[in-house]
Amino acid sequence: MERREVEYFLAVAEHGSFTGASKALRIAQPSLSAAIGQLEHRLGGRLFHRLPHGVRLTQAGEALLEPARQVMRDLNTAQDSVRQVLGLTAGRLDIVAQTTLAVDPLARLLGEFLRSHPKVDVRVLDPELGSTVTSSVRAGECELGMVDMASDPEGLEGIRLPGREIYAVLPPGGHPRKRIGLAELAALDFVATPPGTATRAVIEDVVASLELHPRVSVETAHQAMIVPLVLAGAGATLLPESMAAGAAREGATVLPLRPKVVRAGRLFWRPGPLSPAAARFVELVSPSTGARRGD
Repeated sequence: MERREVEYFLAVAEHGSFTGASKALRIAQPSLSAAIGQLEHRLGGRLFHRLPHGVRLTQAGEALLEPARQVMRDLNTAQDSVRQVLGLTAGRLDIVAQTTLAVDPLARLLGEFLRSHPKVDVRVLDPELGSTVTSSVRAGECELGMVDMASDPEGLEGIRLPGREIYAVLPPGGHPRKRIGLAELAALDFVATPPGTATRAVIEDVVASLELHPRVSVETAHQAMIVPLVLAGAGATLLPESMAAGAAREGATVLPLRPKVVRAGRLFWRPGPLSPAAARFVELVSPSTGARRGD
């Protein structure tokens, strides 16, 4: 049954005549009669007794009345829900991001997004491994993903995220200078998360630029342990500016790298239309980076 047919059936039942229903619906009576006749033919029986002055529901019509009303209620609810989502007075935004990217820039971007769209529910997952982030988006578990890599994962679309300067984070009082060179950095022992994580990738990439391999003294899957381990003297690490600033407030020695190291990362999604909430979030990120889709 089409919505038009349900509307026509309910109008005739409510007004008790084709004449009254046609006036209310603002359609010609013959067109209304023909539509009801086609519906009855398809259902296999009469819905109305045609009387000299109006109509009366048959038993079949009585059986259809409440389901038809429920269909219209459900359709109206669905339309209202879509309008709310399209206007972002409702909706949901699912993002999966590596932890360092969840801290910066995702937290700031979500704050800005929710100031404009406070009714949207947001869910953030942080599996840390870049491969897991990509798999979650490919499988449709999350609509958007953030990962620390220079280009979009194969078969996915995306944009570049704002660049994050990387800082060396050392134990308290461990370095008298105001900056640290890459050669000196490569000689340190590191505290790091496992291979495939954002923190580990930064350390490996920076040291690999000198054709060396970093020595990881402590490897932990718990990102939250990194700074406490550094503070305890277990080794050094590399963190983006916002996380390094937090470590400095706790007493760690934080030094800029020379030459400067900046990591960007990607915001990405599966090809095809995005939900209204995700599309608005991508629009928010794009002006802040000057990026366009596919950049």
